[in-house]
Amino acid sequence: MTQEAHTVKTRIWDLPTRLFHILLAICVLGLVITGDNGDLAMAVHFYLGYTVLTLVFFRIVWGVVGGHWSRFATFIPSPSSLLSYVRNFSNPDAKPSVGHNPLGAISVFVFLVVLLLQGLSGLMSDDDVSISGPWTALVPNAWVEFATQYHTEIGFPLILVLVGVHIAAVLYHLHAKKQNLIRPMIDGDKLASPNTPASRDSLQTRLMALVLVAVCAYVVYRLVTISGAVA
Repeated sequence: MTQEAHTVKTRIWDLPTRLFHILLAICVLGLVITGDNGDLAMAVHFYLGYTVLTLVFFRIVWGVVGGHWSRFATFIPSPSSLLSYVRNFSNPDAKPSVGHNPLGAISVFVFLVVLLLQGLSGLMSDDDVSISGPWTALVPNAWVEFATQYHTEIGFPLILVLVGVHIAAVLYHLHAKKQNLIRPMIDGDKLASPNTPASRDSLQTRLMALVLVAVCAYVVYRLVTISGAVA
């Protein structure tokens, strides 16, 4: 019997997780384009940065209360599972992961930390010409200098590297392992064994996610306007 005979279509990625992934990709692309292209582009850059912070805050909360496979508890890799996955990484017959594989799980946490640091450093950055983050008047000059240097010389290149590695990994799984990781992030479903738990993706959970996004957006708004002005 074929593998498909032993599998059923299962909801793995709930809609909030999929929208987070898509919106984050769009925002990061926009941030790269608007990073150093004049005052108008920088104004867009700031608001895209605020959006990314909102998305990161949401994903952190959703990693606790979201669908089964979006929860951090379901994909934090143990040292043994990580080692086993690395050893069998190039084996095309290795059993595919239902949710995030161990390396993918690590990349999720790295991405969230790096994006959070990039967003927070942007709030304290100053180009010494006409653009300054909303926190520059609230923190010591040494912090502003460090944040500016980190934001432009460390954080930005690091994000480009992480994006490149992410794309390369997706393409490798698609061509070498014949595993399409893109389609499930669009429609949310994978073929899995009948006893695989599905992620909750009801109208109720989607409305809950919408409320959480609004709360996270308000938190970011308060952080941005703590100095009394919006960049």
